[in-house]
Amino acid sequence: MDNSTLKNAAFVQERALPGRLPPHRAGTVYAWLRQHVFESPKTFALTLVCAAILYRVLRGLLDFLVLDATWSGGSVQACQASIANGRYGACWPFINAKLGYFVFGGYPPQERWRVLLFFALAAVGMVWLLSRRIPAKRIGAVYFFAVLPVVSYCLLAGAETLGLAQVSTDLWGGVLVTLVVSLVGIVFSLPIGIALALGRRSELPFVKLVCTLAIELGRGVPLITVLFMFNTMLPLFLPEGLRPDRLLRPLVGVTLFASAYMAEVVRGGLQALPKGQFEGAQSLGLGYWQTTFLIVLPQALRIVVPGIVNTFIGLFKDTTLVAMVGILDLLKVVEVAINDPAWATPVTRYTGYAFLAFFYCACCYSMSRYSRSVERALARSEKR
Repeated sequence: MDNSTLKNAAFVQERALPGRLPPHRAGTVYAWLRQHVFESPKTFALTLVCAAILYRVLRGLLDFLVLDATWSGGSVQACQASIANGRYGACWPFINAKLGYFVFGGYPPQERWRVLLFFALAAVGMVWLLSRRIPAKRIGAVYFFAVLPVVSYCLLAGAETLGLAQVSTDLWGGVLVTLVVSLVGIVFSLPIGIALALGRRSELPFVKLVCTLAIELGRGVPLITVLFMFNTMLPLFLPEGLRPDRLLRPLVGVTLFASAYMAEVVRGGLQALPKGQFEGAQSLGLGYWQTTFLIVLPQALRIVVPGIVNTFIGLFKDTTLVAMVGILDLLKVVEVAINDPAWATPVTRYTGYAFLAFFYCACCYSMSRYSRSVERALARSEKR
């Protein structure tokens, strides 16, 4: 047996030893530790301080959320008994008892199957469009942008012709309102933002002026001001007797507000492209609209994928502001449930906010992970 064979056998045996990293992995870990932890005494001291702070924070959260928490029991007495024993942990029976209210708000219990069906249909549409493994994207787009809105409105608001009782938007709340506001804002803010970005770069002075004023006005006013304006002033601009739905008003305000920020994100992508893209397309005989929507706009959107998703995440979190105009979103229903005297304990408020943190963190992190996967897929396609 020659030396190369012996070396290969020794290498395979070394890799097979349990508890040991392969040599190339061990070298990488050692290099990372040397660069980020043991680079200097100051770096090592700062690492220890950060590790101690992180340990204290994580240990406190672990104690409150898991170790000292009350998990079983159908009433507040279980949490009160745990507090009497000196365990000031989360009261998870409170979340279990109020979960239906958190998800549906005041939606009639006998009609909540319609909300669940809406969640399922919306999930099918999003998976169909966002998954790269599912074909027939055009059919999926027709389903999501044309069929789903009509079906969702009939399910949630009701349609007497279909045997569905009318349910006023005053009874909507919780996760239902949060998802409706965020989905409508995300779906409509992107095309409106693209139109505003193209208009701001237009060579027509009037179009450019109108789009610029719309963008700067939307970005220069806080969202809470926009919500109050649309909630109180929108009915004044409509004919007498025509009063828009109380949920429709913040939907319009949130969508237009997000569109202004989306327009600047898209405009950044358009400006990042070299002018040769336009000139080359025009030399091939393509018109303005063909050049814009077939060549220029897809490249610009690919550049600004992180900015687009960042705007979506900000919009999703900003939906909590609709509570200021009387809409019972998830934040508002949690606060209402926290003030329920039947569940008054020293830890009820913190438990409700912990539930909110988990929900928003999971949703925002999912959007961020999907954005990163899209960026990696686009990067691989460019390398090819």
